Amino acid sequence: MRRQLVSMALACTAGAAWSQGATAVGHGALRARAEPSAAEKASHERMLARLKDIATRTDAENPWLGSSAIPILEEERARMTNDSGHAAEVLFQLGVNYLRLGRADEAVASLEAARAVIERLKPEERPAITTDLSFELGVASLRLAENRNCIARHTSESCVFPIRGGGLHVDKEGSEKAVRYLREAFARAPEKSPAWLASRWLLNIAHMTLGTWPEGLSPAERIDPKALETSAAFPRFPDVAEAAGVSGFNLAGGAIAEDFDGDGLLDLLLSDWDPRSQAHFFHSRGDGTFADATEGSGLEGIGGGLDMVQADYDDDGWMDALILRGAWWGSFGCHPKSLLRNLGGARFVDVTYLTGLAEPGLPTQAGSFADYDLDGDLDLYVGNESDQRIDAPSQLFRNDGGTFVDVAVAAGVDNKRFAKGAAWGDYDGDRYPDLYVSNLGTRNRLYHNKRDGTFAHAAGTAGVTGPTDSFACWFWDYDNDGALDLYVTSYYQSMTYRLAPVVASVLGLPPGTESAALYKGDGRGGFRNVAAEVGLGGVYLPMGSNFGDLDNDGFLDFYLGTGYPGYDGIFPNVMFWNRGGKRFDDVTTAGGFGSLQKGHGVAFADLDYDGDQDVFEEMGGAYPGDGFRNLLFANPGFGNHWMRVTLVGVTSVRCAIGADIVAEFHEGEAVRSVHRQVTSGSSFGANPLTQHLGLGRATKVDRLLISWPTTGRRQEFHDLPVDVHLEITEDEASYRVVAEKSFRIGGDVR
Repeated sequence: MRRQLVSMALACTAGAAWSQGATAVGHGALRARAEPSAAEKASHERMLARLKDIATRTDAENPWLGSSAIPILEEERARMTNDSGHAAEVLFQLGVNYLRLGRADEAVASLEAARAVIERLKPEERPAITTDLSFELGVASLRLAENRNCIARHTSESCVFPIRGGGLHVDKEGSEKAVRYLREAFARAPEKSPAWLASRWLLNIAHMTLGTWPEGLSPAERIDPKALETSAAFPRFPDVAEAAGVSGFNLAGGAIAEDFDGDGLLDLLLSDWDPRSQAHFFHSRGDGTFADATEGSGLEGIGGGLDMVQADYDDDGWMDALILRGAWWGSFGCHPKSLLRNLGGARFVDVTYLTGLAEPGLPTQAGSFADYDLDGDLDLYVGNESDQRIDAPSQLFRNDGGTFVDVAVAAGVDNKRFAKGAAWGDYDGDRYPDLYVSNLGTRNRLYHNKRDGTFAHAAGTAGVTGPTDSFACWFWDYDNDGALDLYVTSYYQSMTYRLAPVVASVLGLPPGTESAALYKGDGRGGFRNVAAEVGLGGVYLPMGSNFGDLDNDGFLDFYLGTGYPGYDGIFPNVMFWNRGGKRFDDVTTAGGFGSLQKGHGVAFADLDYDGDQDVFEEMGGAYPGDGFRNLLFANPGFGNHWMRVTLVGVTSVRCAIGADIVAEFHEGEAVRSVHRQVTSGSSFGANPLTQHLGLGRATKVDRLLISWPTTGRRQEFHDLPVDVHLEITEDEASYRVVAEKSFRIGGDVR
């Protein structure tokens, strides 16, 4: 199959061997942009028409994004002639819907009107909403405060936990109302109940925004500042998204950091789950800033998508992208995916219909590429959301030379569960990639590759079925012992006070729900959950996530973009620092990573080529009124050494997904090794496929070992320099040094 793919493309290479002001290294000039074929154009136009139809129907039909409930409630409100429990409920529901759409002023007014009606009723006439009304008013008032301050008067410190300095609110009305209502809710709630925990937390947040925390709270209300600070000494990573030109303003979506246009500089590709939105391509100018280069890229009209992932699916040397749509929406989410073929220079054409990926379109946000049958081309697993509302089995698309065939049923991986994460990894060392699927509300699946095109259920035997409520997942080698480990996030489900277990975890109280699992692998198929042992026993409710090496010590750190759809989901995104594979320290507050807004697609990437990884995060919530600006955390540097490795497959897939890299070196008298598998990271956010290896204080790499899964062959290189970017082609005896030029991401804002 791979030979067929190669013959379809012009001889070329990816742009990894190019950089600003440098000449090509090793492969000659990039080919000119290709023009889409007639069949590709037809596929693209068909997708545009389908997406336009979905966008047109969104306002009337989408339960998350639409406004159809408001006219009905407003009409009912106009008919009300006297105070009643029903009248209060109509006003309450109208307030909730106003808030969902971002009309916070009207939401607070409607909820206050409901409160006034209830106060005029006899106790026995008061509706069930009375219990939660003070809390809901507090939440709506906080959102009003965020709109008038964090958004309208945005600074790089806005909504960064704990709120200080430039994050303090100038317009205080919303937060002052929130304090009043949340104080009521806290006083009425039974001690240590979910309502008590959530109200207490948000009351402390409201006082932070006013600059009256902690002294403005009573001892019973106050959360000890020591419980909120991280103790580890860690430098602050400033947010430079606005200066870099990538702050944007969007709802939940995906993020990919990759060199799509072949100039040797990492670009950003972003999505927004609203079908009425527009995917955006941000081209790196090579001076610390990005230009929105969407126009003319072929992405015009390509909207929607909660997650994305990249791969060179057709082996032509240009990185392609896959947009995943419809997650959480049940039958309304039966939207097609978008496979965007890169024609060269970040000019995309949607080939989903042409390649066999469009139908059936099922709700999903989980997709991952791998060559599961080791035939030299990339296959694709898509984890769909099957539940009582819709039969949506997951799909395994086998790549048959550029077109895809769903073989999930025959392979035994159709899952038929509510999949939220999918990750490939050879956990038992037989070269064949195995598959982990994280399911929300049911046991997770580990599918062991039987090397005959089918998979065996292995989660129970391996002990990796939990957490029951789980989300993003990934394979990695967190302790550099040469065996793949598995991290599976937990995601607590509740209709009310979902914030409670997070607060309980902060306060040292029993959270009453599962924590994430860190399964340490033994390299032979066995796992042991060591999360509590290494300091990862808390509850965080992450959505977006990814991992990388912030300090270049060779051990992988990770970032969780937290939240949930409700407007009460105000708690920090979380960064964990890997301390030598022995434990993880929470460095959220020390590093300035703790945005209180909802985090989604995360990418670790050295965007300014200074040798350390920066962190981009696509922000925004689920509802139309919960948009926010993206974050770009600039790495201040730690003084350690590094190496970047771009692998180019020949018999194996060209972009080298699934290949293994081992760097061996001396750090002082100690002999160390760093292990990497070529992936884009976690299942919610995408790192570059070029792998970044931290080398600590090493001054050279004694041995670099590359293992190619398709053939099983290995390449060895000895006595390599540090602080370089190497390009290594499968089976070639030498490597190439890629010329790079560093610059300052975000310019001079730091």
